[in-house]
Amino acid sequence: MLPQEESLKILGEFLQEHYCDRVNETSIDTIIELGRIVLQANVFVYGNKFYRQIIGGAMGSAFTLTLANIFMWKWEKQTLRSKLPTHEIYGRYIDDVFFTSNDSEENIKRILEEANRFHPNIKLEYHIGQNLPFLDINLHNNNGQLLSSVYHKSAAEPAVLSFLSDHPRHIFRNVIQTALMRAIRYSSTLE
Repeated sequence: MLPQEESLKILGEFLQEHYCDRVNETSIDTIIELGRIVLQANVFVYGNKFYRQIIGGAMGSAFTLTLANIFMWKWEKQTLRSKLPTHEIYGRYIDDVFFTSNDSEENIKRILEEANRFHPNIKLEYHIGQNLPFLDINLHNNNGQLLSSVYHKSAAEPAVLSFLSDHPRHIFRNVIQTALMRAIRYSSTLE
């Protein structure tokens, strides 16, 4: 969960580092105040009572997603990016991180444990090995050659749209086409 005020402070740092004093004629202070309004105006009803969300932001909100990415930008800047060799592969999608390293497993674990101490709301689960899932791709190090294939999450498989359902017929073609395109895009070999 994003701590609201800390996230807004990091937003200010990010904007100053990347955009100087203004974004499209809007001052950074104004952007932060607008962000504060968006975060603090999140209310919901539960049991006939109104509640205001005080940690994080609305799920699915474009602003919350952007703020989460900026929050993680600060985290990766101060933890992983400064400690990993520059000639390795590094990728992040929101809070999922993948990187390659020729360091010892002991040193990699030390770096990851340090990264886990950066903030109480960020806790990495990590996997070290030759074969790892990242998002919905399975990555395999085959003697220095990085191979990829479709990763099937056990909780999501086999989820298939029933042909007995009342969906428009074109949806069934789209499901098959999407699965085939995913396999083609994600697989580095024909196997």
